[in-house]
Amino acid sequence: MTAVPRRHFAVLFVVLLTVAAGNTALQSVLPSIARTIGIPPWQIALVFSFSALLWTVSAPFWARQSDIRGRKRLMLIGTAGFGVSMLGCGFAILAGLRGALAPVAVFAVFTLLRSIFGLFGAASNPAAQAYVAARTTSGERTGALAALTSAFGLGTILGPGVAPYLQIGGLGLSGPMFGFAAIALAVAIGLWRLLPDDGPGHDVPAPDARHHGAPASMPTILGGPTVGSARAAEVGRRPRLRLRDPRIWPFMLYGFASGSVQAATGQALGFLIVDTVGGSPAEAAKAVGIAFMVGAGATLLAQWGLIGMLRMTAASLMRWGSGLAAAGCFGIALAHDYSAILAAFALTSLGYGFARPGFVAGASLMVGEDEQGAVAGAVTAVNGACFIVAPTIGIGLYEIGGSYPYLLGAAAQVALVGYALFSPVLRREPGVAPTG
Repeated sequence: MTAVPRRHFAVLFVVLLTVAAGNTALQSVLPSIARTIGIPPWQIALVFSFSALLWTVSAPFWARQSDIRGRKRLMLIGTAGFGVSMLGCGFAILAGLRGALAPVAVFAVFTLLRSIFGLFGAASNPAAQAYVAARTTSGERTGALAALTSAFGLGTILGPGVAPYLQIGGLGLSGPMFGFAAIALAVAIGLWRLLPDDGPGHDVPAPDARHHGAPASMPTILGGPTVGSARAAEVGRRPRLRLRDPRIWPFMLYGFASGSVQAATGQALGFLIVDTVGGSPAEAAKAVGIAFMVGAGATLLAQWGLIGMLRMTAASLMRWGSGLAAAGCFGIALAHDYSAILAAFALTSLGYGFARPGFVAGASLMVGEDEQGAVAGAVTAVNGACFIVAPTIGIGLYEIGGSYPYLLGAAAQVALVGYALFSPVLRREPGVAPTG
């Protein structure tokens, strides 16, 4: 599929999978934790907002460091940050569940420890994306990045699916955090041992090497023309890629708007399901987990099946993605029982399964090979920025009226369909010269 050997791609995939699974497992149990300990929903939203703010600020820095110091090293930093944050959050929640900390103290400590993920966890995503982008041709990149992005979809299936089995012994609802801290350690060891070092002094293959004399079966990471021996010096002289760069700004704007709707509606969904299903905290958490798994399955259907089968381009992915997400949000607003919520959320998630790889691949294709780390950092920063304010807005609207986040989300996604259709940049295929 790409110039990245399968074993190395699998390592990158598992790194992103672990982060996605851990975060979704955390999201699936937090509504029940909040109801049990007595933490108001807006405080849960604030925790994620503060972490997302730190993620947004730190992501461009880590992306630039990945160009200078190597993508493997930055993925190790990100995985370690995720693991340490999960371990600390597990202890904070466990103390709250056992009554050793008051709800306000749990909120303060949890916020502080979650900020470790915001500061350091942001290193993994742009590094993994840049690793793949630097080793694929423009024709391969949409499919390769869609495959890598699908790690998030699979993670959101596995996270809620595994979470109930990690609520063992006296750990209860804090168990998933301890479990994923241990998984992060194992992943970091595998990353360190299995992925070749691409830091200073280690050559990086040219993505078109196999098209210039290298045999098609030869992994270009092991031979052929190289471009990375002077990378640190080149990056040091190169101007920074800014979010407002006209080549990528329309993609960043689309990604931020679409991701903000996803963050706002997704954050409210857990509380909607808990309040709809009722029952014990464990039963409610299981219902939330099932919903996330159904949504993730729809996302994977898009990213592992439909995108390749329909040969969808970045432009068509954004248009179809927003259209399906709009229909799904409207369906949730009208849903009156758990089954209807699941069906509508699956449709919404199918839309996001198209939209996210569309804007990621589109932005990557608009810049040169030497700016892949920078554009990956911009994409990661935008994805983090979606969670700064949107979750608080989503929960605030939900507290006013249960359907409000989804009605507003549907309207926003309809507007994005129009933007994707009529924007001069988004409506043409990246890398293709405009005509007329």
